Amino acid sequence: MLVELRITGLGVIDEVEVVFGDGLTAVTGETGAGKTMVMGAVELLLGGRADPSIVRPGADEAVVEGRFVTGEAEHVLRRVVPADGRSRAYVDGRLETAAGLAEVAGGLVDLHGQHAHQRLLGAAAQREALDRFGAVDLGPLRSADAELAAVDAELAAMGGDERARAREIDLLRFQVAELEAAGLTDAGEDDRLVAEELLLGDAVAHREAASTALSLLDGDGPASDAVGRGLAALADRSPFDDLAGRLAGLASELGDVAAELRRVAEGVDEDPARLEAVGERRRVLADLRRKYGDDLASVLAYHAEAADRLAALEDHEAVAAGLDARRVVAIAAREAAAATVLAARRRAAPGLADRIGEHLRTLGMPTAVVEVAVSGEAGEVVELRLAANSGTPALPLAKVASGGELSRTMLAVGLVLTSSPPVQLFDEVDAGVGGEAAHRIGEALASMAGDRQVLVVTHLAQVAAYADRQLVVVKADDGTTASTTVHPVEGDERIVELSRMLSGSPESTTARGHAEELLRAAGRPG
Repeated sequence: MLVELRITGLGVIDEVEVVFGDGLTAVTGETGAGKTMVMGAVELLLGGRADPSIVRPGADEAVVEGRFVTGEAEHVLRRVVPADGRSRAYVDGRLETAAGLAEVAGGLVDLHGQHAHQRLLGAAAQREALDRFGAVDLGPLRSADAELAAVDAELAAMGGDERARAREIDLLRFQVAELEAAGLTDAGEDDRLVAEELLLGDAVAHREAASTALSLLDGDGPASDAVGRGLAALADRSPFDDLAGRLAGLASELGDVAAELRRVAEGVDEDPARLEAVGERRRVLADLRRKYGDDLASVLAYHAEAADRLAALEDHEAVAAGLDARRVVAIAAREAAAATVLAARRRAAPGLADRIGEHLRTLGMPTAVVEVAVSGEAGEVVELRLAANSGTPALPLAKVASGGELSRTMLAVGLVLTSSPPVQLFDEVDAGVGGEAAHRIGEALASMAGDRQVLVVTHLAQVAAYADRQLVVVKADDGTTASTTVHPVEGDERIVELSRMLSGSPESTTARGHAEELLRAAGRPG
């Protein structure tokens, strides 16, 4: 509910702070006292148009703040309208756009009155109202819509340009065939080929070098012969035993080196054909790196990626055919669900129109006719229409000229529907009525306030008498400036205010008696 409302610098209001309670609250006061400004302040919190002309003369800005409490949640909405510049909006102390403010406030407040921010005037709200009244099951339709959207998204993701797809398939086929023909499986192949090419490319020189070394190191070579003669010279000479041992080891090592050298040299063969094959393979690998990656590991990765992409594109027709079949089923399911919803909405429309009309006839509109028009594939276009007087055509609610008629229609809709924002504000709901109809309006507002907070700006004592509490808007004008205050009245003060509303003479004994009678009839304390 709306707990507090604070207004500064708005029109005739210098500074006003109002604390509200639950149930039904009536806002009353002399014509021109500023009751409309109170409603205008709430409209600003709902994201309404912020015109700098509403700023009080001499003030830098107009500020409206409202504190709302719903269950465990609390929201503070704030709107600032400067005399010069753009307005600002805040939600719970956080800077917000006017649209963002309206989104939050729209779930908290419905404001009913001429030129006001009326949620029920929106097509979506009227459709929701019909669905609530008729308990229309939208589940199957929503599921069908979701399935159709999913299929369309998958089809869109596959791409719709067949020529581009054909070109890509041709390119990938060539690339994959080339990579497969290359037979590349090892990222280290090129390194091994480099080593083999170096060996094959200098085979003759390798063998000559080995032969030269062997001529020096084998048993008859000068190196081996010199070591042998050195050993013979040192034999049986004790001072040189250690050195003779080392020379013996060296002789043995020279023999081992010579044997290994002979073995390696015998394995080095001239093979021009193999050398040419290695060079050609290295050229193939270099070409692959130039086209597909900086190294062979990158080439292998590209091969796998290209093969997967090619498989996906080649499978496109099969996948597309499956999705097309799935889409046909989804469309049929949606059409069936839409037809069911359309039928349900059309069945519920006359009942909703009759119930609203019944309430309007008790609210001072005895000749009112209400229609609920339903059109569209699923009945998604729902329009509430009203003919307020006999012989006039039923018009959409948004085109109803009279603020009072519109507000009473909103009240009637609120009485029919149990689900609506927790705060309901009515302005001009009693315009053009009196007598018994005024009592019925008061009763209806009190009934609605059973499970919601209802605020009504009224000039009829018959309506105000049904309120749980009453706030009076008073304007003071000293000839230089005018300012408005809002204060609660109860007990004798409330009787005096009701007397003023009845006769214009608060001191009238007759009016006072009538005011007391109204409160008793409404079941409210005097």
